[in-house]
Amino acid sequence: MDKRTKEFPKQEEKWYVINAENKVLGRLASRIAYILMGKHKVTYSSSYIGGDYVVVLNASKIKLTGKKLVRKKYYKHSGHLGNLKEYSAEFMLENKPEELLRLVVSKMLPKNKLRSRMLKRLKIYRNEEHKHIAQKLETLEV
Repeated sequence: MDKRTKEFPKQEEKWYVINAENKVLGRLASRIAYILMGKHKVTYSSSYIGGDYVVVLNASKIKLTGKKLVRKKYYKHSGHLGNLKEYSAEFMLENKPEELLRLVVSKMLPKNKLRSRMLKRLKIYRNEEHKHIAQKLETLEV
């Protein structure tokens, strides 16, 4: 039995731009993860990166539903004793909105060696300004 995986012809990688203003964090992140994995393409395979690039604008204007803004906590630990840091979603959204969205999308991607390579295709900006003018950006509605 042949165990080699199928070789798909090299496809053109598209660049999508998403305006995150007034979008719900979870719904936005799941759509971004879907595109980064390449599940929107016919040639999807979990063993290689076939996804596209995603540029997210206005990350500071993302919405959270319910009381998650106050109650949701994010943790960071360096590995040293007593060095567990706890941040609320409200603090993250005010000070580090790019890191918040990247963290949520990261948790929605597969937990394997391709995750970091998929995350490199995600470009997040706090405002409308970005440096990807040379690429042909397609607007994507979420």
